[in-house]
Amino acid sequence: MSNRTLYTRAVVVGLQIAVGAFAIDMYIPGFAAIAEDLRTDPGTVQLSMTAFFIALGIGQVLWGPVSDAVGRRGPIFAGLALFAVASAAAAFAPGIGWLIAARFVQGLGAAGATVVPLAVIRDEYTGPDAAQLLSLAILSLSVSPILAPVAGGFMVQYVSWRLIFGVLIVISLATAVMTHFLLPETLPLARRVSARPLSILLTYGRLLRDRRFLAPVLIAGCGQALLFLFISGAPFVIVTLHGVSPTNFGILFAIHAMSLIGLSQLNAKMMRRFGALRMIGAGAAIAAAAAVALAVLVAGGMTALWPFVVLTITIFASLSLILGPAFLTAMEPFGATAGAAAAVGTGMEFACSSTATALMGILADGTAIPMAVIMAVTACLMLAGWVWFRRLSRAVQA
Repeated sequence: MSNRTLYTRAVVVGLQIAVGAFAIDMYIPGFAAIAEDLRTDPGTVQLSMTAFFIALGIGQVLWGPVSDAVGRRGPIFAGLALFAVASAAAAFAPGIGWLIAARFVQGLGAAGATVVPLAVIRDEYTGPDAAQLLSLAILSLSVSPILAPVAGGFMVQYVSWRLIFGVLIVISLATAVMTHFLLPETLPLARRVSARPLSILLTYGRLLRDRRFLAPVLIAGCGQALLFLFISGAPFVIVTLHGVSPTNFGILFAIHAMSLIGLSQLNAKMMRRFGALRMIGAGAAIAAAAAVALAVLVAGGMTALWPFVVLTITIFASLSLILGPAFLTAMEPFGATAGAAAAVGTGMEFACSSTATALMGILADGTAIPMAVIMAVTACLMLAGWVWFRRLSRAVQA
């Protein structure tokens, strides 16, 4: 495949995945405004984000095997359409219950545009080449975490949080147009598999029994949970507790995202030089050390914002060594059922993320302690998962 085709694939895949990311990144600066407008509290508004995450996990389990049976393009278009309709419903939400329900349906739609592109990557690439395409896609995706929080903060501060969902409709329609013209079908008829429920269940059973699949997926799941804990908890900590404006919070969030996206561009070279196992181990160790330090400082009564920001940026940067390499390592043996493997993998990741964010909401006490402690526990579990993964890898080599 030519470099031009590679870059085109990366742009389209990155924008497809970015649809769900925009629904997260553009939304988070509006938590306080939504709570005030809908006469509720920030903790309840946080449940709308949790609902979105849960739906992403459920939706990906459904969309993945469907794409193995009918091809990649159809499920992407269907997911984008559902996302647009749900965004319209959220824009006119009269109360928090309506908003939570709309966000759930929106997550189901976003799942189609998130999981199927990962199968597209596996259809055409493996190993460091797949890491290169994924890194380029993440670079295309970077427009969301860099610009979306700033744009969302501006809309919240000067217009209305409801405008965010109008912009999401436009983004989903533009992505559908680009997909139509720039992404051909990557799964030919000869490689498609049965969509019968029994066949799907057997495939899922085989994946869930394979420890070489489970270990890297659980590592990636803990890594993604760290991201989502920050996404869900940081607006309260930074905006509410420290009084930072939504616009400035968006800038801080963009800096976090740039640390992850920038270092992710080195993944292919580092995988060729050091191997995925060593990369993941280094990232897990750094993340665990930073998260534990954060928990100790917050529990000890830290009042300054800058140590919180420095340590969370360190966690974001370390995840660049983990998320892509761990997920691609899990996907590599399953070319024939890439959609199902991507579905199970991303479903498990979002299950980890949803559990962690829901627990943070349950334990919310008006301080940053629940967020910091749960991040520390999650990072330590991720490091333990890497130890398990290393033992499995050594057993296979022996």
